[in-house]
Amino acid sequence: MAGKSPKQKPLDASKLKVAVVSASWHPEICSALIDGAKRALVANKVKKVTYHEVSGSFELPLAAQKLFDSGVDVVVVLGLVLKGDTPHFDYICEGVTNGIMQVSLSRGKPIGFGVLMCNTLKQARDRAGFTDSKEDKGFDAAIAAINSALNY
Repeated sequence: MAGKSPKQKPLDASKLKVAVVSASWHPEICSALIDGAKRALVANKVKKVTYHEVSGSFELPLAAQKLFDSGVDVVVVLGLVLKGDTPHFDYICEGVTNGIMQVSLSRGKPIGFGVLMCNTLKQARDRAGFTDSKEDKGFDAAIAAINSALNY
């Protein structure tokens, strides 16, 4: 989705156990995504939050599954898959997306999807929540997951 997410009233998510998992590729982008997620968690009174890192975006679904199995209520996954010259991009994007959906549905728990899939680094920067970014997908992913956990 392009554009800013709709404004929502802050929720009281103080009882939720939240895990934020980030890929380690593109650390500048992923750090900005994590910062956005932190802003959302603070704004919604989340008190129990842990932060984790995996090698790449492809590892996010397994990490989310293990975190749910350990008792976490909500997972926010963050990363960047940057298009290159080979079909690798398509396979990774599809695998990550399908894997995250399967984990969320099989565990019946929400996952905030903050994995950017961009053609260029500029596109990623525009979505990562920097002060000059057009969007803040780390924030948006955390808000979506919290909202789902509290309302469904």
